[in-house]
Amino acid sequence: MTPVLVSHPLCPYVQRAAIVLAEKGVPYERRDIDLAAKPDWFLAVSPLGKTPVLLAGGAALFESAVICEYLDETHAPRLHPSDALLRAQQRSWMEFGSALLNLIGGFYNAADERALAAKAAEIHARFGQVEAALGEGPYFMGEQFGMVDAVFGPVFRYFDVFDTIAEFGMLAGLPRSAAWRAALAARPSVRQAAPANYPDLLRAFLLKRGAALSVRMVR
Repeated sequence: MTPVLVSHPLCPYVQRAAIVLAEKGVPYERRDIDLAAKPDWFLAVSPLGKTPVLLAGGAALFESAVICEYLDETHAPRLHPSDALLRAQQRSWMEFGSALLNLIGGFYNAADERALAAKAAEIHARFGQVEAALGEGPYFMGEQFGMVDAVFGPVFRYFDVFDTIAEFGMLAGLPRSAAWRAALAARPSVRQAAPANYPDLLRAFLLKRGAALSVRMVR
C-alpha cells in the first residue's frame, strides 16, 4: 500500500519528511489538510493535531523526527552515518534546526522594528554556530546528503521569501552557510518538497500576521 503523507503546504516539518521520502525514492501520496478546520479522521491519527503524519503499513506515525528516523531505518540509502557518535551528532544538529524554526517564528511575529532586528541578529548568531560546524561541503557532513540537510532545507526556504522583503543579514559574513544554502536549493528533493506556489502562500501568511514584517511588506 502506498504511504500517505498528511501535510500542510506551509509546514516546514512536512517538508523534512517529503525530502527524506524523495531521497529514498519512496512513492507516496500527499494529502493536504486545512489546519484551521481539521477533519475528524486527521484528529484520530494525529494526537497533537499537527502535521506531518505518515500513514504507512496500517499505522499512523506523527512528529517529523520520528517519521524521518523510521524511513531511514526501513529504506535505503541511509541518510544517517553508520558511526554511532556521528549519528548522535547529526541528531543534535537536527534539534538545532528545530530551534532555528522557533526563532524564525519569533522573527515573523515580532511586534515592532526593534524586536524584528533583535530576532534577525539572534538568527545570525545561531548561524555563526552552524558556520563553525560546517566543513568544505557541499552538505553538512561533506559530500553525502544527510538528515541534517533535510532539516535545514526548509529553514533556508524561509530566507528565499525574507530576502524579497529586505536584507536582514541573517547569513552576512558566513560564506560556508551561504554555500550550503545554495547547495540545498539546487537539490531536487529540497526543491520539490514544497508546492510551486509556496512563496505566494508564505507571503500571504506573513501579511496576515499584522506584525513588523507585515508592515515592511506593504511599504
